Amino acid sequence: MIMEVKQVKAVVADPTPLGLFGLAIITLVASSQKLGWTDGLSFLLPWAFFLGGMAQLIASIFDFKHNNLFGATAFSAYGLFWIGMGMSWLIKLGCFGETLFSAADGRQLGFVFLGYMFLTIVLAISGLKMSKAMFVLLCLIVLLFLGLAFDSFGFGAMWHAVAAWSELAISLLTFYVLAAKYLSIFFGKELLNVGKPIIK
Repeated sequence: MIMEVKQVKAVVADPTPLGLFGLAIITLVASSQKLGWTDGLSFLLPWAFFLGGMAQLIASIFDFKHNNLFGATAFSAYGLFWIGMGMSWLIKLGCFGETLFSAADGRQLGFVFLGYMFLTIVLAISGLKMSKAMFVLLCLIVLLFLGLAFDSFGFGAMWHAVAAWSELAISLLTFYVLAAKYLSIFFGKELLNVGKPIIK
């Protein structure tokens, strides 16, 4: 008796545009608050949890299925970052009570930002083999985390401005990269130029 083994392969769409959209939206809203164009954290929270967090985590899960190490690592790490930031903002707003709020030390976030800056430097090195737009995007994220860290440590208002403007630049460039990625997949050809890899 001959047994026939069949393999069924599930086709999963590229999740990159979804993950990039999540990053673009949350950095746009967050930068508007840092730049003083909007006030408060209340309406930042939903976008931090659902777009910054969940959208990027969903993208990371499917990138793991695609064996895309870069996408899986970046989207999962940044998705968890925004969930962590959302929780930190809830503590700052006193949603978990006065005890937790009064015990919060913002400098601890500074060390989180330094850790994420290190991760992003590693990702940026791998970004040298990707598009120029992606490499520039990762360099801007490094600058964002540097500004956030130094601002958390109380090194001056200049670093808050560095974080705010770099975050806005991240959002705008991410919208462009997401459009380029989505349209290239949909039409099967490159419509928007993202630049060739620096290292082949």
